[in-house]
Amino acid sequence: MKVRINVIVNGEKHDLEVKPNHTLVDVLREELSLTGTKKGCGSGKCGSCTVLMDGRPVNSCLILAPQADGREVVTIEGLAGREPHPLQKAFAEKGAIQCGYCAPGMILTAKALLDVNPNPQEEEIRSAIAGNLCRCTGYSKTVEAIRSCANSSRNNRPSAGRKAYA
Repeated sequence: MKVRINVIVNGEKHDLEVKPNHTLVDVLREELSLTGTKKGCGSGKCGSCTVLMDGRPVNSCLILAPQADGREVVTIEGLAGREPHPLQKAFAEKGAIQCGYCAPGMILTAKALLDVNPNPQEEEIRSAIAGNLCRCTGYSKTVEAIRSCANSSRNNRPSAGRKAYA
């Protein structure tokens, strides 16, 4: 049995029939071919599947597809316009991307933080990204990349919703 959901993903409306037990990450990757959202632990502990839902970072492995009905979702593919988003550029320039597995979730988490707090302190950045595990970079370069975009109008491109981070 499938259920019908209507979801806006990266600004595009989708009317989908999904299995009630499919997760949002599965629908994004398998139904919509948006593979930038990574499947990691499957239990909400690594953050590699983080997307923005109504402007807030969520672990898409913990969201059942029917829970996304009527919601607005932004994946890493939807963050950039014609050029990479300033956060994507900063992560590359500051060396905050190595294997790239955690980067989409880290970048979307950072976007949500900067949307509500354009000039966070280092401890606020570290707290915000605490749910995103990285085994390659440490976290110093990630924090540096986020700080480089802080208090910049460049990071305020329109995205799906601008709601509170927490």
